[in-house]
Amino acid sequence: MSDNQITPESEADDIATLDWERVYPLAGPIRVDDAEPGDTLAVEILDLHTLGWGYSLIIPGLGLLPDDFPGPYLRFFDLSGGDFAFLGEDVAIPIEPFLGTMGVCPAGASKQPVMPPGTFGGNMDTRQLVRGATLYLPVQVEGALFSCGDAHAAQGDGEVCVTGIEAPMYVVLRFTLEKGRSIPAPQFATPGPLTPKVGAGGFYGTTGVGPDLYGAAQDAVRAMVTHVTDRYGLAPEDAYVLASLCVDLRISEIVDAGQYVVSALLPLAVFR
Repeated sequence: MSDNQITPESEADDIATLDWERVYPLAGPIRVDDAEPGDTLAVEILDLHTLGWGYSLIIPGLGLLPDDFPGPYLRFFDLSGGDFAFLGEDVAIPIEPFLGTMGVCPAGASKQPVMPPGTFGGNMDTRQLVRGATLYLPVQVEGALFSCGDAHAAQGDGEVCVTGIEAPMYVVLRFTLEKGRSIPAPQFATPGPLTPKVGAGGFYGTTGVGPDLYGAAQDAVRAMVTHVTDRYGLAPEDAYVLASLCVDLRISEIVDAGQYVVSALLPLAVFR
């Protein structure tokens, strides 16, 4: 994420000096022969593994709850064990690497920021794009011009504190051009269950209810942060980071008289 501006020797105060022109470096663009607008580029994720360490940030002014967490926060993770990253001794977060950013060049672009995502892909932060998954992208320019980056060792659906476990990553991808297949926006196929490492352990859910999905998501996450701090004794900052790393946001209801329900689901298997 930071183009080596955050290292294992960094401190929280270093967040204020990040050069945002260097944030989100990408590998690419990769030209795909014969790719034309109206085609689909299939990107198979053949291998992903971390290089031993990672970190999470709370960045002032960003994330789902910027008013609740106005100060900078930096948390490092040892990923050398391969299976879990530990938030303290008793919270084990499954390591499930994926690339937060994968996309083709947007139509008409001369210079495109990584955020926000679009129909071309980009910074989608779709954590289901693990090894064995396939991402399908609608080609929008000649040659497709695929780029990728923003590698994460773990993240929940929503990435609520604005970072997952950001980590240097080894990646192998395979491209297949599907001529004449047109899709309106990215699609993907997963290799198996969505939560294979925690799905059997039960979940605790908090909800937000209201006329605005964003506000309901904020309320659900605030309630989850309070639950984790009260029930498990984590500091609020660590509870917020935990929510970003393993809590999944779900739209539980969207059709009932303009009152929407967002659920935040915490896998209980992470607690030992």
